[in-house]
This record gives sequence, C-alpha cells and structure tokens, in this order.
Amino acid sequence: MGATSNVQSVYGQPRLHVSPLRAQLLKWVGNKQRFARDIVSFFPPSFGTYFDPFLGSGAVLATLAPRKAIGSDSFKPLMEIWVALKEDPETLVGWYKERYDQFISGDRVEQYERIKANYNRRPNGADLIFLCRSCYGGVVRFRQADGHMSTPCGVHEPISGEKFARRVSLWRERVAGTQFIRVEFEEVMLEAKKGDLVYCDPPYSHSQSILYGAQSFSLERLLQVIEKCKERGVYVALSIDGTKKSGDLICHLPIPKGLFPREILVNCGRSMLKRFQMKEQTLETEVVADRLLLTY
Repeated sequence: MGATSNVQSVYGQPRLHVSPLRAQLLKWVGNKQRFARDIVSFFPPSFGTYFDPFLGSGAVLATLAPRKAIGSDSFKPLMEIWVALKEDPETLVGWYKERYDQFISGDRVEQYERIKANYNRRPNGADLIFLCRSCYGGVVRFRQADGHMSTPCGVHEPISGEKFARRVSLWRERVAGTQFIRVEFEEVMLEAKKGDLVYCDPPYSHSQSILYGAQSFSLERLLQVIEKCKERGVYVALSIDGTKKSGDLICHLPIPKGLFPREILVNCGRSMLKRFQMKEQTLETEVVADRLLLTY
C-alpha cells in the first residue's frame, strides 16, 4: 500500500487511512475519485495482491497505491490507455496533446466531432483519452446498437497538454506496482488467493447501462464469483447501487443472504449521470449513496 497509509480503529473496526488523490487522469461514469479515500478506509489493514477487475477510471487503485496489484477491464481502448501509462507514458502524453492541439485549432465542437468520428470508426485508446476528458459532463456514453460513443462536446475547458503530462507523471508513480491486463472479470478474480483483496466496481443496474458492455453484464454471475472468492479466503469489497432521489429510493438487488456481513453507505453527492441528463435543472433531490458491501 502507499507510503502515506496508516491504520486506525473506528467503532471497534480497523480503518485504513490514506491521503486523498484529487487529480483525475480519466473522466468516467461512476468515477470514484471524490470518495475513493472513504472506500479505501474500509479495506483490510493488510492484504496480499490487490485486484481491480472493473478498472474504469482507476480512482480507487491510484488512491490506494498498492505495492502489488492487477488492474483489468474487458474494454480494449480503455486498457490501451492504462498499459500506455505504465509502459510508455510519453506516448500517452502525445496522444492527448495531439488531440488537444487539434481541438483548440479551430471550431471546438467541429474538432471534437472529428475526433469522436475517428474513434467510432476504429475504437482506440488514443482518441478515448482525449474524448473522456472533453465530453459533456465527463459522461462517456455508448450506444447499445453499434457501440459508438455518443456524448457531445462539453462546455468546460479541457486541461492542457502540459497539465495532462503532469498528471501522467503523478499517476504512473502511484500504479508502479500494478500489472494491467485486458481480461473478463471472472478469469482474473479466480486467480485471487487467500489474503488477497478484490475491489469490484461493476456497472450499476439502476444507472449505468450506457457504459460499454454494461448491457450484457450479469450481477448474478459476479455474485457467484464473489462467493467462490470468499470461500477461498479472498477479501472482496463491492461498490453497487444504494440509494437515489436523496435517499427516497432504495435500489433493490439480488444479494444472497450472508454473502456480505458488512454494508456501508458511501455518500456520493449529486449524480454525475443526472447532471448530464438534466443539464441546467436543479439537482437537490438527486443526491445518491452507494452501497459498499464487504465479505469480511
């Protein structure tokens, strides 16, 4: 774990404390950057290899900064970004800078649409890294019919190539002990051994069907794999739907009784997805909380 980590006890349970990481590398639906430190605080005080099989934005991984980890996802363009971060950071910086320079060279919406069209012709990490940082609300949305990214250009100013390069340098240090691989979650989770820790942040049933591959994701299948991990003595933490409409709506899920002896609600603030969908409308009633379910 990161050099800044320490362990404290709260309400009789050991709590792991690490320093927060404010600077995002990627923007992604369900990004845990703002409350990754809270999630990490409920991890075991010691563990073997850390597994992150639904890597996404990598917020929890980078906040934890484990000594040994495997970060994985089934989405090829996303994993191209993570492999480049670890193995060829200058190329990753170049991908972003080239597209940022193109973006600011003329009409920004037009340039954004050109980059997005190129991505949709041939999905790739080089286009995706810029698109995820420049699309509206950071909501990377994919059409179910053809898998094409459909999010329009954002109204915000994307970070410059120089600032992105600094973030690449920071994040590369924090994932120095991580191996990045493209693989389905079942395969990599079955590699976890007794004393290892698996953190699962899968697509959420009630809100994230717009994610790549989310339409075919099976929570029931994941829960079966988690049960097998628990039987082997693997620690598993699962972030999943909790409450919506500022607590008025409880998201009911098929969680087997006894699989998770501990459940914590993590306040996520106002919904990123609703911010995108509702645009200028008020979001006072759209505060959400995630469930953090623990097998330990």
